[in-house]
Amino acid sequence: MFSLAFSTCPNDTFIFDPIVHRRIDLEGLLFDYRLADIEELNLTAITEKTDMVKVSFHAWLSMQDRYELLNSGSAMGFGNGPLLIARSPIPDERIPDIRIALPGEQTTAHLLFKTAFPQARKKEFMRFSDIEDAILSGEVDAGVIIHENRFTYEQEGLVKIMDLGEYWEDLTQSPIPLGGIVVKKGLGKEVIDKLNRIMSRSVQHAMDHPDEAMPFVRLHAREMDEEVMRKHINLYVNKFTLDPGEEGKRAIQTLIELGNKIDD
Repeated sequence: MFSLAFSTCPNDTFIFDPIVHRRIDLEGLLFDYRLADIEELNLTAITEKTDMVKVSFHAWLSMQDRYELLNSGSAMGFGNGPLLIARSPIPDERIPDIRIALPGEQTTAHLLFKTAFPQARKKEFMRFSDIEDAILSGEVDAGVIIHENRFTYEQEGLVKIMDLGEYWEDLTQSPIPLGGIVVKKGLGKEVIDKLNRIMSRSVQHAMDHPDEAMPFVRLHAREMDEEVMRKHINLYVNKFTLDPGEEGKRAIQTLIELGNKIDD
């Protein structure tokens, strides 16, 4: 039995549905799965509590010696990066002096924010789904949102200060690697090769039969509008999810180099 962990976000439940419901050939492997917030998943991997887990690429930088990245399953692409938002416009020069909410210290969103605003020090880390409310209540002055919040923040009267994904794209001319599926290297090459095939098969099956996964997606996104769910999936599940290719691999390497530089 292999332990598996991924987030409740529609893109993850979508691509893992074929594994969870055994719609594909699992090559004799059995999975015991659980769902959690992305930062909780990062910490789970750091403490080596799970065999196979979705993590932020930023978090993976500190565990490359223990976890191997699978070829399929990554959240990567153009136009889908984190957004820095607030109740009203704020000049860039003021950002280092205000309170900023971030969705976890190990998230790629934090890495991008540190890159864009290295002098910012007043950071508060919280669950990604709590950030909009923290801004609206005045608990913080601004925040970095990820996932489905990019589709809803304007409905709350909030405004975009910076698209950190666009910042990355301008800086590197590459897609932004947000998160990926990693497995313990200690499982051995034969098992890791199996997991690579299974993950690829799962993503392909989900993309080929998109409606099949929707009950599982809805189950874990009960408060989310159906249109937002599908927009989320369409944005974060793309050609890079199935296979990053050379373009995606270069983007990951660029992020690794940037992360090593920023975190030193």
